[in-house]
Amino acid sequence: MKSGSKTKIELAERLKKLPPYLFAEIDRVKREVMRSGKDVIDLGVGDPDLPTPPHIVEALHKAALDPANQKYALDLGMPILREAIAEWYFRRFKVRLDPSCEVLPLIGSKEGIGHIPFAFVNPGDVVLVPDPGYPVYRATTILAGGEPYNMPLIEGNGFLPDLGKIPAEILRRAKLLFVNYPNNPTAAVCDGEFFRSVVDFARRHGIIVCHDAAYTELAYDGYIAPSFLETDGAGEVGIEFHSLSKTYSMTGWRIGFAVGRAEVLAGLGKVKSNLDSGIFQAIQIAGVAALRGPQDFLREYSATYQRRRDLLVEGLKKIGWNVSKPRATFYVWSHVPEGFSSEAMARALLLKAGIVATPGNGLGPSGEGYIRMALTVGEERIMEAVDRIGKLDLC
Repeated sequence: MKSGSKTKIELAERLKKLPPYLFAEIDRVKREVMRSGKDVIDLGVGDPDLPTPPHIVEALHKAALDPANQKYALDLGMPILREAIAEWYFRRFKVRLDPSCEVLPLIGSKEGIGHIPFAFVNPGDVVLVPDPGYPVYRATTILAGGEPYNMPLIEGNGFLPDLGKIPAEILRRAKLLFVNYPNNPTAAVCDGEFFRSVVDFARRHGIIVCHDAAYTELAYDGYIAPSFLETDGAGEVGIEFHSLSKTYSMTGWRIGFAVGRAEVLAGLGKVKSNLDSGIFQAIQIAGVAALRGPQDFLREYSATYQRRRDLLVEGLKKIGWNVSKPRATFYVWSHVPEGFSSEAMARALLLKAGIVATPGNGLGPSGEGYIRMALTVGEERIMEAVDRIGKLDLC
């Protein structure tokens, strides 16, 4: 490059308002520790280590060889994929969907969650976000010019938001409500009564509900997670985001979907049609194979995560940690030992024990005092992590 004065590059104000993306920052520090030669056990980002089932991989391989699938995809998804999603929803939840207008395939549910405020939020509008919660809810609100309002998730309330405590002046400006059960990061679950209260709340205040249901298929001890759309009236007030990432171990494939009220999906679809060109068709065809193919392996995968959960939770309890067994997700949400902040505990785990965990306050101020660990490593590594934690000098 030629020397001389350089044009000043200044970020847009919307980007200046964003903190560093939490998991990118965790990954940066992890790599620094690994470069020092330390063996690192990564319980941070929830990225399944179990393989994508072979029949799904084979469907991708076959479809990728077909030149017809090597062109631009349909923005709103192939009809066969939309139909497969609708069939899966009816089999799983007994919810009937019109695949032509109540189903929208996504380049991963994160993409849809990230784009939905751009369809409905104007500057000055409020988006209600769970605290702690998936960082994208807050970030996309800021990028769209809206104002995030934290709804604290408190252990004494089962990590459910207290919708009755939201001030009236906030409700007058609120456009969207994000909820997420089974929950990331707390692993909390909810029942139909909570969803009924959400529907009533949304009707009273004219708010669009966006339920993030990415973890419904990772459940234990006989628990069966409900869909928000099973609730009477839910399809009139909002949509539900789902993903093949966690259910079918397809995080890197980037395929998910949103279902529910047609007008809300149409708004999201309009944003998408101006910003992307759809999902690679071979991946869409693989998605059909996932949704219509054998599902028996899901029990095996859930059993694997459940064994890991038991090893981690019981191990932490034996060394004095205050932690409960989650009934869903592949996260363990634990109190940090007395005398530590979330960040200090995460730093001690990484620097002293070579364990990556997510500090609760990085997911929202109400997460202070907690730490999140993902069950995405094998049983031997989990036992090794517990052993390392037990040997830590936390004085």
